[in-house]
Amino acid sequence: MTDRLPAPRRAADPGAVVYDLVGIGIGPFNLALAALADRVEPLRTLFLDRAPEFSWHPGLLLDGTTLQVPFLADLVTLVDPTSPWSFLAYLRAHDRLFPFYFAERLHVPRREYDHYCRWVAQALPACRFGSDVESVAWDGALYRVEFRDTGTGERHHVHARHVVLGIGTEPVVPAPFARLLGEHVLHAADYLDHRDDLAAADDVTVLGSGQSGAEVFLDLLRRRTGPSRRLTWLTRSPAFAPMEYSKLGLEHFTPDYTRYFHGLAEPVRDRLVPAQWQLYKAISTDTIAAIHDELYERGIAGGRVRATLMPDVTVTAARGTRDGVELGCRHGEQDRAFTVLTDRVVLATGYAPRHPAMLDPLEELVACDESGRWLIDLDHRVALAEHVTGGLYTQNAELHTHGVGTPDLGLGAHRAATILNSVCGSAVYRLPIRTAFTTFGLAAGDTEPPRRSPRRTTTDPAEVPHVAVEPGSGAHRGRTAAPGRSTRRA
Repeated sequence: MTDRLPAPRRAADPGAVVYDLVGIGIGPFNLALAALADRVEPLRTLFLDRAPEFSWHPGLLLDGTTLQVPFLADLVTLVDPTSPWSFLAYLRAHDRLFPFYFAERLHVPRREYDHYCRWVAQALPACRFGSDVESVAWDGALYRVEFRDTGTGERHHVHARHVVLGIGTEPVVPAPFARLLGEHVLHAADYLDHRDDLAAADDVTVLGSGQSGAEVFLDLLRRRTGPSRRLTWLTRSPAFAPMEYSKLGLEHFTPDYTRYFHGLAEPVRDRLVPAQWQLYKAISTDTIAAIHDELYERGIAGGRVRATLMPDVTVTAARGTRDGVELGCRHGEQDRAFTVLTDRVVLATGYAPRHPAMLDPLEELVACDESGRWLIDLDHRVALAEHVTGGLYTQNAELHTHGVGTPDLGLGAHRAATILNSVCGSAVYRLPIRTAFTTFGLAAGDTEPPRRSPRRTTTDPAEVPHVAVEPGSGAHRGRTAAPGRSTRRA
């Protein structure tokens, strides 16, 4: 944490500080932006976060858990491998390169990733913690960002040409549990703070079958060994399914697919995202295997496994009882209702974008789609009223416009570089032309390749159409070329 604000590029008047870019929130995505911007001169940036220090999902930093992306998906490497803020640079700074080398790890522990991000955040002078942003407004020429020092209570303001929102997501609490959070019901985001209490309870129910739900279930399964301890795992999903991790399947997390998805019609995008749940909401195969192994070990020599795993279950109601919670449930395929009585409930029900009050002054300026969601262009810039000349960018709030790669750490550096290029009006970071082998669709203006009539036969090469492909566009260009020739295409 720095004791003073970074020096401004210039001041509009003696009482105002002007930055080229102010980032609000310092999670991994805005931290990636800060790290990449640190090497762009003379860009002046400031990043504000109300927390006293960097912290990444502290309630889920379980021993033995790892990232689901390779270590190259750090804050900077996929854009700038020479950056002093890479994960390898962090290992070198902590004399851990040789241990990491011999460990032969592709996926690093979550606790180490958190420590790596803390190291970067503490070193970057543009990052200021303990700063609670209270208001973001457009004053006619610049953004005015007002914030409060959480330590002293003092209020400050700065001006910015551009603002980047990296305020993260917040835990989703299903409607039946809205009034029950407390002693008997908690979100998985707070799991570690309540683990001892959960381990001691006679009956615990976990809701949700994403990676967090699986890790919580596995951790409780290992800790709850008494004969009277029951553990239940329920999910609306049709199965406790593995994450899609095939090499071509992972190409959905490339800039190529993001561009393709962004160009689809809104109704098509809205149908696609829920259908792709196994790309970003399922469970790693290692975690599934560990759960099965634990259950198998429990059953050796006639051992009793006091665990229930049931998919396709929706909790339709919940009410508090004297000792716990009563859940009203319905099994989808059987269309049958049933009741679960439990002492504790852990909601592994995911996260949703935040809509904090600090953005209220901008509400009338933002353009929305038919569902009331922000319109966001391919550069992650929010569509605003025409008179607003400064860019308002967002990170991890564009699932509806950019697809399943939105929350993925592997696209964090690329998105940050895209935003920087847009802010600077030039390619301060060179981004790859093509990132996937898959051609996801046709580009605008393209037509379906001509088809030969089934009644006609010819072996004349001049009569066989050759469709030129522009590499990286993920599309066939709408013309033909002579055999053996083609044309080329972030």
